[in-house]
Amino acid sequence: MLQSLDEQLASFRRRKFLATPIAGTLAWTAIGICGIVFSSDFAKCMSVFVATGLIFSLALLVSKLTGEDLLGRNGPKNVFDRYFLLTVAQAVAVYSIAIPFFLVDRTSLPLSVGILTGLMWLPFSGFIDHWVGIFHFAIRTAAVLILWYAVPDFRFVAIPFAIVAVYVLTIALLLRRYRKMLGTDVAE
Repeated sequence: MLQSLDEQLASFRRRKFLATPIAGTLAWTAIGICGIVFSSDFAKCMSVFVATGLIFSLALLVSKLTGEDLLGRNGPKNVFDRYFLLTVAQAVAVYSIAIPFFLVDRTSLPLSVGILTGLMWLPFSGFIDHWVGIFHFAIRTAAVLILWYAVPDFRFVAIPFAIVAVYVLTIALLLRRYRKMLGTDVAE
């Protein structure tokens, strides 16, 4: 039986949405560690490209642990799964901005990738009708921008770990949202 758009949206909104932020946390943690361990800007940059490029693949693995159907293959077809995947594609497309900037200034990479890949959180907030995505994007953007100017010698360490901190808060908020939906958390 074909579901209406309202039914599909309601079904989409009932999900946990933990796999992708957990994967992002793992990737940005690895980038921060590489920022500490590697002395070469080239190696640090490659860690940004590789780790952020692997976030969706990591999310697919994490989704097996969280019990999520990240690709929407196990239930009725849901148009919002497609929209979510389009936001992932949007995040990948922003490398067309990050790469030319990186070629001029390698240390720009944590700034450009850190902010631009966070753009997907804005439409996500609208899809789930919750402020968590707006919070994630706003705090992440402000932290990345401030740290890029404040600690130029530590951009590959401070920025990734700030993004990790925002992810940790976001995961906590998503868990709270999910528990509230289930009726196991009454506070908002």
